[in-house]
Amino acid sequence: MPPPPRVAALARGVNITNWFRFPASTAPAAIGAYLSDPAIADLRRAGFTFVRLPFDPVFAATPAGRDLLLTQVRRLEAGGLAVVLVPASATWRLEDRAADRTALLDTWGRLAPALRVLPPDRIFPEVVNEPVFPGATGAWAGLQHEALAVIRQALPANTVILDGANWSSLDGLDALAPEADPDVAYSFHFYDPAEMTSLAAYHPGLDVAALARLPFPIEDPLVCTRAAASQDKATVALVGFVCAQRWNVPAIEARIARAAAWAARNHAVVLATEFGASARLNAGARLAWIEAVRMACERAGIGWALWGYDDVMGFDVARPPGQRPPLDSGLLRSLGQLQPSGEP
Repeated sequence: MPPPPRVAALARGVNITNWFRFPASTAPAAIGAYLSDPAIADLRRAGFTFVRLPFDPVFAATPAGRDLLLTQVRRLEAGGLAVVLVPASATWRLEDRAADRTALLDTWGRLAPALRVLPPDRIFPEVVNEPVFPGATGAWAGLQHEALAVIRQALPANTVILDGANWSSLDGLDALAPEADPDVAYSFHFYDPAEMTSLAAYHPGLDVAALARLPFPIEDPLVCTRAAASQDKATVALVGFVCAQRWNVPAIEARIARAAAWAARNHAVVLATEFGASARLNAGARLAWIEAVRMACERAGIGWALWGYDDVMGFDVARPPGQRPPLDSGLLRSLGQLQPSGEP
């Protein structure tokens, strides 16, 4: 297992979702201005211990791109934040295309040696964001093993983060056989129920306003269905399905307990590196759900990272964020954080 100080460094995180994932410009000045030093200080002051930084693999493809990435990672680390670095391609189909699998290995073949200049107890490579591999968990495990070997060859002292298939879901984690490498941690993402947290973003055309009225916790299915009443038949059916599941705090705790049980069985460290709920969801349900997930993770000894700083599922700050964007105090309270940004 990773050393305790590294586990502590991965206790409370936030994803910076668009800095290196969908940048409006890759010009050095634009990249450098995206997140200011005061904004970084506010994140640390609020109690965050790490940033998860998804990046387009294009940044690893050239020396100039790697320099851009490393310069900003140094700023985060200098600001007191550990950094998880994870490639997040919008075009890779690793399960279908051999060229993309080669590209993943090449990404780490180029980037991992460049990371040697950074402190190994503060920089955490994660193999890839949300591998899919439907019905082929063995194929994903084989590719992840190859990628881990590439990373480990260049970074023998770093803790590496691994993921299960099926979009880094709990099911994917359950199906994953642990690696023999002792200095790894395992990641899962949690958005259940997605019909509420994302307002069923996977199903366009529904009555989003009705879904945004879904309550949490759901203790009485009838009260729930009345709260999210709609004239749209498909939305009514989906609301009925969600309400009947009675999503409440014990239901959240039971789901997170699956990850904790996997960790215990395999003597491993597990992290929830993504969770969040849409800012369009009613504030009562949204903040209660986020608090329930955060508390369930902490009780289970699982580090977590909100998705995200610059995303509607989290703080929803502007893109680019500006010099010192305020952090929503209600969301900070749900995260159990110390104080809102701007306070000494």
